[in-house]
Amino acid sequence: MQSFGNRRFPGKINQSRERAETLAIEALGYIAGDAKALERFMSLSGLQPDNLRAAAAEPGFLAGVLDFLASDEALLLAFTANAGRNPTEVERAREALAPEAI
Repeated sequence: MQSFGNRRFPGKINQSRERAETLAIEALGYIAGDAKALERFMSLSGLQPDNLRAAAAEPGFLAGVLDFLASDEALLLAFTANAGRNPTEVERAREALAPEAI
């Protein structure tokens, strides 16, 4: 929870998480549109096409998508250029989704 002095602003955390989830969903869509990246993602995650949708609902899945994206600089830069985003947004989104893992 973010704080300013003695006051806390939980709404900012929720907005930050929502933006991070949106970015991760955009990233997943981008990965899905690249057959080579999707094959690698599925292989590394152990997922199959028939269980991808169920896995997407699991806690940590979206953070995992951003981990995968960040692990491949060329893919990261291609995604951010295509999405009109800054690569640092991916790291900030990752932190918002799973701050304890950073």
